[in-house]
Amino acid sequence: MTTSTPVAVFPGWAQLWRRSRWFLAAAAFVLLVALLISGLGGHREYPPLDPRDTDPQGTRAALHLLEERGLTTRTVATEAELTAALAEPGTTVVVPFTVPMPSRQLVLLGRQHRGSDSRLVLIGPDNNALAAITPDLAPATDATGDPLYQEPTAIDPGCALPEATRAGRAELGGLLYRPGPGDVGCYAVNGHPALVRHTDPGSREVVVLGSARALTNDRLDEQGNASLALGLLGSRRQLVWYLPDYTNAPTVEPPKSLTELIPDGWNWAALQLGIATLLAALWRARRLGPVVTEELPVVVRAAETTEGRARLYHRAKARGRAADALRRAARHRIATALGIPLSTGEPDPAALCAVVADRVGQPATDLHALLYGAAPTDDAALLRLTDQLDALERQVRQP
Repeated sequence: MTTSTPVAVFPGWAQLWRRSRWFLAAAAFVLLVALLISGLGGHREYPPLDPRDTDPQGTRAALHLLEERGLTTRTVATEAELTAALAEPGTTVVVPFTVPMPSRQLVLLGRQHRGSDSRLVLIGPDNNALAAITPDLAPATDATGDPLYQEPTAIDPGCALPEATRAGRAELGGLLYRPGPGDVGCYAVNGHPALVRHTDPGSREVVVLGSARALTNDRLDEQGNASLALGLLGSRRQLVWYLPDYTNAPTVEPPKSLTELIPDGWNWAALQLGIATLLAALWRARRLGPVVTEELPVVVRAAETTEGRARLYHRAKARGRAADALRRAARHRIATALGIPLSTGEPDPAALCAVVADRVGQPATDLHALLYGAAPTDDAALLRLTDQLDALERQVRQP
């Protein structure tokens, strides 16, 4: 009897494909999604006029031309890097956004730029930036004081600035400016230039552009824009572009009030509680009817009421209030006895003292001190005051 040895049979390629095709399709899908995500994530978003941006509003094309001419270009984002760039000789510093810069930084920028041989290029600066950096130059304004603005369009230079004369007709506009003494203004609209070069007695230069349209990627090849950009930005050995990250700047939030800290649910609960309290008050409130007379259960003599009030004054050591009450009552009784009218509930002090002085034959000053004097300092003085008021009232009634 013979036995056969089992032989392993290798599956064919068709069978392997049928078994693994779904796994391969899933792996390919995952790989494709990963490539798409990595490709999308690799595209960075740059602010307008960023020299690293190849989008239409970027300035990568202009910097590429400058680099081909041998210039060194870089971008700085911090105030310390900007200070170091201004201190380097033979540098053109471009500040495309001056509006978000605080006044302290603008003043520091103008102070650091003085005395250097660098060229400072400002794009669309407002009055605050110009006042801090070069006070002689200011934005042009209309009759109401608003800044003049012209939509960028092709304009002839109309000046003797070498960079402008080589470029010829270029697309300028934006904010218009009023040059100072010795400044060179180019590409004017209605007498107000859109490009101004300011030169100090030293070698410091400030170039102001009302618009950056001539520097952008999509407009660089129009008119004389490229020549103008190369002339303005390529006059020094190196070019520095100042682009701080204003989006990540810390913002100071105003402190919240007490009502803002209360959650919305608590406000609704307080409103409902107030309505419930109002309804309960209306439900349990006393219904007022006509006034009815009611006999007192106990008759209290007036003397006992007076004694009770006197004991309260004595316990509280309120000698001043007790003296005022005694003097007020005495003045009213004396004025009634002498026929002196009461105005606003009190007789006139001068008239009362004068009439009483004629009645009892005492000086009016002494009577004024008795009827309107200071508060007694102790119980004995209060008793003396009481006796004197009683004696005066008896004299007035029985002179």
